Amino acid sequence: MRISALVMAGVMAGGTALMLTACGSETSGEFTTDDGETAEYSIDKDSGETSMTVKSADGTATLRSGTDVPVDLPDGFSLYPGAKVLTNTVVNQPDGKGTMVMFETGDAADKVIAHFRKQAEQAGFDIQIDANMNGSLMIGGERKRDGSTLSVTANPNEGDATTGQLIIGSKAG
Repeated sequence: MRISALVMAGVMAGGTALMLTACGSETSGEFTTDDGETAEYSIDKDSGETSMTVKSADGTATLRSGTDVPVDLPDGFSLYPGAKVLTNTVVNQPDGKGTMVMFETGDAADKVIAHFRKQAEQAGFDIQIDANMNGSLMIGGERKRDGSTLSVTANPNEGDATTGQLIIGSKAG
């Protein structure tokens, strides 16, 4: 199981949680993945937080996703100053940890990218992707010493608002 795959599962689980909560459906359950792994989930109807545990031959992985899940970034990283967390997904698994924070700020996209670029470079990440797609900015990179990965996007919205997404995957060491 890879961090990015479980983070993506968390994003889907968070979206599913919102749909289930809105429909008044079950708030917990179990299922088996296509790979035969056993998974349990729970949804807090009040906060919308989704929790999931997946058990496999490689060990146990956990996921928490929601607005109020505490942001716990690796050393050298901090959330953009004054940003409002829209959702935070944290994945812990035997081979590492992943974090995906979606946030909003009143600052411009280039300031958001500059903030995380500086932190990434100081933390030893090599920036391998630097893109501008019609005003949406993205950087991505890897830290060679341990294989940790980073992706940051900043999307300008109406007015001065920017929506951002920070994904960091760290391998267990």
